[in-house]
Amino acid sequence: MFKKDLDLEKRWSKLLLGLKDLIGKKPADLNGILFIIGVQELGKGMKNFSKEQKQDLIHIAVCKVLSLAGFYELDFIDQDGWPHWKLVKELPHFDLLEQEKLLKIQVLEYFEKEFEIDIK
Repeated sequence: MFKKDLDLEKRWSKLLLGLKDLIGKKPADLNGILFIIGVQELGKGMKNFSKEQKQDLIHIAVCKVLSLAGFYELDFIDQDGWPHWKLVKELPHFDLLEQEKLLKIQVLEYFEKEFEIDIK
């Protein structure tokens, strides 16, 4: 494992522990964290969401965290308060492992910027 990858995993573990302290349980995986971000960005609090809504929340989160790197920008918020994003810069063609790494890096940046959490 490269030093950069090791640093990423250390920061990721630190985030997971911080979220455990914050919400009372450790998110199971990247999708769990993306779901939390999606709920936060929707701004309606925790409630029971349908399977489709959960997928939409994860999509909102992916767009939000990738917007920090300039890939997406907020297009509009619909009448129900759901944000809609548009792609403004082509995403790199990565394999699944590289996609996950990019998302983890952007999730870490999200928590550092939006919540001023030190995850270094």
